Amino acid sequence: MSFPITRPRRLRLKENIRRLVRETRLTTDDLIYPLFVTHGREMRTPVEAMPGVYNLSPDLIIEEVARVAELNIPGIIIFGIPRVKDESASEAYDDEGIVQQVVRLIKKEFPELIVITDVCLCEYTSHGHCGIVEQERILNDPTLELLARTALSHARAGADMVAPSDMMDGRVAAIRRALDEAGYQDVAIMSYAAKYASAYYGPFREAVNSAPRFGDRRSYQMDPANAREAMREIALDIEEGADIIMIKPALAYLDIVRRVRDTFNCPVAVYNVSGEYAMVKAAAMRGWIDERRVVLETLTGMKRAGADMIITYHALDVARWLREG
Repeated sequence: MSFPITRPRRLRLKENIRRLVRETRLTTDDLIYPLFVTHGREMRTPVEAMPGVYNLSPDLIIEEVARVAELNIPGIIIFGIPRVKDESASEAYDDEGIVQQVVRLIKKEFPELIVITDVCLCEYTSHGHCGIVEQERILNDPTLELLARTALSHARAGADMVAPSDMMDGRVAAIRRALDEAGYQDVAIMSYAAKYASAYYGPFREAVNSAPRFGDRRSYQMDPANAREAMREIALDIEEGADIIMIKPALAYLDIVRRVRDTFNCPVAVYNVSGEYAMVKAAAMRGWIDERRVVLETLTGMKRAGADMIITYHALDVARWLREG
């Protein structure tokens, strides 16, 4: 049947009708909030390219996490900024490293909050790459041991979930094995399974000072032109023991999210990354867009594509907006 018998506008005429037929719902339950932590006290250093985002010392992180808990956001993901960077990323797997200290603090104060830790080496290495380097070549297999040690140290500190973001081959299996052998079978793995070598990461690299000192990350992060490769990466990570898989970035890769949702029966996360956040903030500060409407529309699109959860720097604002209705 067609017009005039069929009139789709009938189901758009009133707000309550639109609510009844709404197919995709964004809720606070979908949100994970990223936090950057650094050594010191009363340290609140703004990230210039990410308005509203700060590098925080542990005492101020607790205040920020209190806001997360009050808004009923279910989880956070923590990124650490060490005192000293070296070639072996030693603070990444130090039990007294900044992430490990903060995880213990947060779990003591907010035991029900899900604490996820980023497992990578780029924030901790003097060269800025995600693995061990030899003659400007990033070595895959020697890196796995350090990634596993890092994940295990996070688990000992109390992390509920570890999130390897390095894109080394075999790292999920190495981490799962290390956790299980140490008795941490209940610590979950959220794998950055399809992490692209993206231009959208620029503001993040400013935040943690992790830009590579030579070359780039295209020898281990994925080519933005590839989709079938993403499916292979995800299948391998699930086989190796990933509990949740992630696509990063989100906005330019919603086709990948849709393919993954249609193919794999596992929870899917997306990372609404720093560059995506910065573009919205910059346009909103100039009055070119309605920030609230654009953010909610964008995150709803990620849900519609198939994401079960969204890591986003907008999380606090979104939770407030959703509470307001």
